[in-house]
Amino acid sequence: MEILKLIPPSLSYEKQIQSYKDEFIKHNENIDGSAGLAKASSISAWINLIKSNSNEATVAEGLVTASTYIVIREDDDYLIGMIDIRHHLNDFLFRSGGHIGYSVRHSERNKGYAKEMLRLALMECRDLNIKKVLVTCSKDNLASAKVILFHNGKFENSLLIDGKVQNRYWIDL
Repeated sequence: MEILKLIPPSLSYEKQIQSYKDEFIKHNENIDGSAGLAKASSISAWINLIKSNSNEATVAEGLVTASTYIVIREDDDYLIGMIDIRHHLNDFLFRSGGHIGYSVRHSERNKGYAKEMLRLALMECRDLNIKKVLVTCSKDNLASAKVILFHNGKFENSLLIDGKVQNRYWIDL
């Protein structure tokens, strides 16, 4: 397995972040775990938003503090994924979203990266002293469900959120 690194987004990765965003748009997919990248007017605006939302004093109203990372493959410094780790849950995240959101770019899927990404995110959760982690996925996202189950996710229930069924899993750390 290739070595992956979680790195806070920076302008040094601006072109790769834009390419990542463009790949999701091309495939008409949500960019899960990207802390609003799809709606950002620019990469620099998105990075500023992430910095703001990483601090309890400056987090946007209605959101929770979070650590957002780009996931870089070490051997070629290539951006293969994104992870957003929410430090605690509000009502919305408790129902849908959970502590961790993540995505892998379309061209890098089915290579085992999501398993490693979730492992790295769970290590970060331990460092944040989160004892029990909620991870959710769409009921029809079997690949993500397999990743969550691989990390000992315990299925709790399914909820209908905005017309879509979301499965909820808890992982004890």
